[in-house]
Amino acid sequence: MLMRPTFNYTGVIPILATPFNDDESLDLDSLARIVEFNASVGVDGVTVLGLLGESNRLTDEERTDIVGCAVEAAGSLPVIVGTSHTGTAATIALSDQALQLGATAVMITPSAQPVPSDKAVIEYFERIAREFPGAIVLQDHPAISQVHMSVDLILRLVREIPTIVAIKAEALPSPARIGALKKGMAEGRRVPVLTGLGGLYGLFDLERGSDGFNTGFAFPEVLIAIVRAHRDGDEEMARALYERYLPLIVFEQQPGVAIRKEILRRRGLLRSNRVRHPGATIDPMAAAQLERLLNATFDGAPIDAQLMVTAG
Repeated sequence: MLMRPTFNYTGVIPILATPFNDDESLDLDSLARIVEFNASVGVDGVTVLGLLGESNRLTDEERTDIVGCAVEAAGSLPVIVGTSHTGTAATIALSDQALQLGATAVMITPSAQPVPSDKAVIEYFERIAREFPGAIVLQDHPAISQVHMSVDLILRLVREIPTIVAIKAEALPSPARIGALKKGMAEGRRVPVLTGLGGLYGLFDLERGSDGFNTGFAFPEVLIAIVRAHRDGDEEMARALYERYLPLIVFEQQPGVAIRKEILRRRGLLRSNRVRHPGATIDPMAAAQLERLLNATFDGAPIDAQLMVTAG
């Protein structure tokens, strides 16, 4: 199956949680519901099996089921699939599988090696690009991957590997990194640079040239509103939106996906908030804090439908 050629990898492309039932079995009905909900609120695409999508806790068969379900539920909405693996051959195989199942692109981050080496990173992506014909989103997330890529290294990969179509920039400080990447591409090949990290530094990233969000957050409507205000040149509105919802962004961005899954359950998108073992599901104290925060943020209004996002 061929990749869809019209996607420009900008806007809001949420990283979706992987749903499980209470017994930790895969919940494809909830996955389809999440995809359909995101499409209904106007996202530009979705990503499954990201680094925080519990992909390392899945069997090969489950990965296939997730990609197939997401592509079917998405319809014409672009789907990006995380295919990072510690082995180059395995990354290529997972990427080929995603392409055959109808994915629009794959997202890849290099894995840590015993001796850090730019040469190894370049060879990794060169070999993938030679054997995999599809589009690649290059993810730079050293906090999880333990691979620290310099700006110059990323720029070289963009110049030399034409199938890299976007950069997901999650190395800190992200605003400065994004600014440096955009400046470095000013006179050569340019690809979009997307914000991750749960949107934690989202406004500052947009001000430095980010082309949108490719991140997990249980309220994609908020990210869409911020991006639209920024694109319209209404920086006062973009800042007001960011500041209003920042406490929720910060709270959800705590390590793991337990809080995000609980919010998605409260929104009626997940049947269960289960995080697959050894990950931890939300504890009662955090759930109580979340309850207070949601009530304060949304003035006690229900959150189980598309929200009217406002700055005050």
